[in-house]
Formats: sequence, structure tokens, C-alpha cells
Amino acid sequence: MRNNHSNKWTDADVEAHWDRVAHIYVQENEKVKEAHDQRFIESVNWMDLKSGSTILNISSRDCEANDYIINALPGTKVLNAEISQGLMDVAKHIRPYVIQKKISSYSSLPFKSHTFDKILTLETLEHVEDPIAFLTELSRVAVDNARMVLSCPPLTSEIPYRIYTFLLGGHGEGPHRFLRSSEVKTMLQKTGWKLLEHKGTVLIPVGPQWLQKWGERIIQKFQHTFVSELGIRQFYICEKH
Repeated sequence: MRNNHSNKWTDADVEAHWDRVAHIYVQENEKVKEAHDQRFIESVNWMDLKSGSTILNISSRDCEANDYIINALPGTKVLNAEISQGLMDVAKHIRPYVIQKKISSYSSLPFKSHTFDKILTLETLEHVEDPIAFLTELSRVAVDNARMVLSCPPLTSEIPYRIYTFLLGGHGEGPHRFLRSSEVKTMLQKTGWKLLEHKGTVLIPVGPQWLQKWGERIIQKFQHTFVSELGIRQFYICEKH
């Protein structure tokens, strides 16, 4: 890690990884669909959607989040931003109706300032070359008091991730650095985001449905303790200062 939370890889390296695995992205996620789709269900609950909301979904991958948002509030405008052209092509094939925008860097977004009142960024922060620049850009393109829902795996997910990929394969994460929750909170504070809620989720990502639900009951009971840090998906609900 370089100074100021930045990482040793480039955004182009991240783009190259997702381009390489784009053709298997959807099928691999289907193998863990309950855990995968939880991100969308949880996000919609926190987004505070209102008629006329203008939403930036970054990174959009196959644009599945778009469907959950529109189903929750029909007519909502969603702009799906993605760094991988390969994944954008997958999204266009599956969901030809979505609006997509190609980005070349997380540190310089091609959007006007004060444009979006909702920002959704799921499992992206851990991949970007310069997280501070990324969060600062998200603040720039957000209107005052905008709501942001951000998720990312915690540091404790690194070993389970490596075991899973060794045994079961998957599309992999490519360049990444799973982050301590304390570091995420520090970065949010530095970049103009007020943290409203932090929640650990998905304690048991695989196995029978009853076991996964049991894990969610346990982690919900022990929020704001070390147990919640074991959830592979940490949510941060924020508001622009």
C-alpha cells in the first residue's frame, strides 16, 4: 500500500481482469446466488428511493442491480457505470434496456458535478487504484445530502476467499485489497461522506439456505462487535456533507 490508502496496481489492471472473466461472470455468480443477490436486496432497503431519484450505479458489472432498483421504484433513472467493456457487453446482451457509461479510471469520472442524489457502489472500493480519489469523485458528482450505499468485503474475508477460489474456482477478484472497516470509515470521513450506518452481513455465504439464514440471525444479533466483522459483505450507508 502506498501513502494515503492507494494501492500498487492500476485501474487498467482491474479493467483487464474483469475483461478476462466477463464470459464466466454470470454463471459463476449463479453458483452462490443467495449470497450474490443479497447485495441488491440489502442495498435497495438502504437507498431511500424516491420518485425522481437520479442514481449512479458504479461498478455496474452485468447491471443486475438496475433491475432491483427499477422493481422497487418503477421509473427511476439509473446510470450504470463500468470500467470493463467485456462486462458491459454481457450486460447489454442480458439487459439491452439499461443505460451504461464506460469509465476508464475510478479517479476521474466522466460526469458533471452535483448530478446524482443516490450512489450505489457495491464491491468496488477494494479494487480501485486510489480509493481516496474515487470517494472524492463520488462526492463531487453527488448533490448535497446525497445518499450513498457502499459495500465491500472486510480484511477477514481474504483467507475464506482464497480457500473458496482454490476449491471451487470462480471468476476471482483480480487486483484487490480487502479493507478493515476502520480504514473504510477513515476514508469516508476524509472525502466528505458522513457515515449513517455500518452493518456486517453474510456470515455464512455457502451451504443450505437454512444455514445461511441462521448465520444472518447471528450476525444481526452481534452487530458492532467482532462477529459482524466476519460477515463477507460490509455495508456503509453514507450521506454527503
